[in-house]
Amino acid sequence: MSNTIIEFEHFSFTYRSQQEPTLRDVTLSIAAGEKVLIAGPSGSGKSTLAHCLNGLIPFVHKGTADGRLSIKGRDPRELSIAAVSGMVGTVLQDPDGQFVGLTVGEDIAFGLENRGVPLAEMNRRVTAAAAAVGIEELLGASPQELSGGQKQKTMLAGILALNTDILLFDEPLASLDPASGAQVIEWIDRIAQETGKTVILVEHRLEEVLHRPVDRIIVMEEGRIVADCPPAKLLASEVLTGARLREPLYLSALKYAGCTITEEMQPQHPDKLQLGEYQFARLREWQADRAGGLVYPVYQPLLELKEVTFSYGKRPMLQEVSLTAGKGEMLCIAGRNGAGKSTLSRLICGLYKPDSGRILLSGRDIGRDSVRERAQHIGYVMQNPNHMLSKHLLYDEIALGLRLRGFGEEEVREKVLKTLHICGLLPFREWPVSALSYGQKKRVTIASILVLEPEILILDEPTAGQDYGSYHEMMEFLLELQQRGITVIIITHDMHLMLEYAQRTVVLAGGRKLADGRPENVLADKGVMDSANLRETSLYSLARRAGFTEPAEFVRTFIHDDRRRRQ
Repeated sequence: MSNTIIEFEHFSFTYRSQQEPTLRDVTLSIAAGEKVLIAGPSGSGKSTLAHCLNGLIPFVHKGTADGRLSIKGRDPRELSIAAVSGMVGTVLQDPDGQFVGLTVGEDIAFGLENRGVPLAEMNRRVTAAAAAVGIEELLGASPQELSGGQKQKTMLAGILALNTDILLFDEPLASLDPASGAQVIEWIDRIAQETGKTVILVEHRLEEVLHRPVDRIIVMEEGRIVADCPPAKLLASEVLTGARLREPLYLSALKYAGCTITEEMQPQHPDKLQLGEYQFARLREWQADRAGGLVYPVYQPLLELKEVTFSYGKRPMLQEVSLTAGKGEMLCIAGRNGAGKSTLSRLICGLYKPDSGRILLSGRDIGRDSVRERAQHIGYVMQNPNHMLSKHLLYDEIALGLRLRGFGEEEVREKVLKTLHICGLLPFREWPVSALSYGQKKRVTIASILVLEPEILILDEPTAGQDYGSYHEMMEFLLELQQRGITVIIITHDMHLMLEYAQRTVVLAGGRKLADGRPENVLADKGVMDSANLRETSLYSLARRAGFTEPAEFVRTFIHDDRRRRQ
């Protein structure tokens, strides 16, 4: 008897609103107990494939399907969405969109209540599920009080309580800092091993997911499966580059040094990578040939915070924080959830007033300036573009701020068209905002601020949830703005972003400034990394294994060479 639990056979799907299919002739089998990663760039069809499994297609998203799909031997299209959810438990990308209870315990119990499980049995299963993911002490807490990692664990506990045979995770790392993301991957792996459930992860961040083993990686591109193989075989191939996915950075470094990646090297994790003295010698030679000669610009101070302290009521949030952002500098602010990063941004924008300390712009104290007055110099872009968009048409969205400031329509048109050109949005100027992709909406929110000609642009997680292609496009765009003389301040957990693009990283922990310096130096400090819920990147791990006494110098060399190659 076959142990196949999921099977697609020549399966295609076309959304009702589209002419071309999103899934094209997909043939795929997943066995019971397998742990599978489905990867692909935005628009590749991976999320549509997941929606076919959890019942959102066809019960929520309508369209036309061809071919065969079976889950546990049954066609989900012939069942109810409740029946499908009894076979496939789903944890969505945004946990906040799944919460329904007032407490963690209520939320875990929600599915059991809908199934009429007796109270005593329900309490037992809720307690066991919470204990399985390590949140039993949070059962009485409000979901809104939880960290990103705790929210993901609450969702997982709710699925475990239902005891579904298949666990589906849709981009579980999108909103998590590196340490929390690693912890969630560890919990998922432990649950898979202890329960024997089938686990499917939909995620484009391969390096982070491979923190723990998976059986297979399925790569999708333009609605088709272009690879389906064990991780070692995939990473030894060129499939990732062809599919516009980022390969693990430690493998890129080895390739730049002239090393050939093979399956036998076990390339799926830097600590398990089988390297000999030959490969280490090539790395040292590559480093020696390129070391030194890097000159970093000096930026004149534009924004200065001097011993700023702020409290929410009696709860201190920031304590005597001092920092500087230079004119035309790209600065990253990092730290675990609750460290004070967003509070700092709101203080700079004037939404909050500090308890003590001063904020200077071009040497002038702006403590008495209103939000409106500060907005003429400082722009703030939220993480979720949907929280900022209010107009139906793209052009009107960009023009809104200018019109509110009383500019005439001729001047509005001139400024809007210029900004659309800078942001690469000119071809879409007559489009409805709803027709744009997530990445394009991000650009619209930046353009709506940029058209007001600010000196400083503050962005909250500008690349969160984006694949490598969209991430690279967004950051190159921000780099262009920086080179035009705009100071760019980015709140982020993304260590790769800090290393690749920032001139400086400031780390907050416990409401205080913990570190301030070149990203490669800051991220080499284990004490800082632990306090900020960051993790050592694979480049540092590789440098240490190769015996480099200055891992930060190796990382600096890689970043410089990587940018040169991509340009």
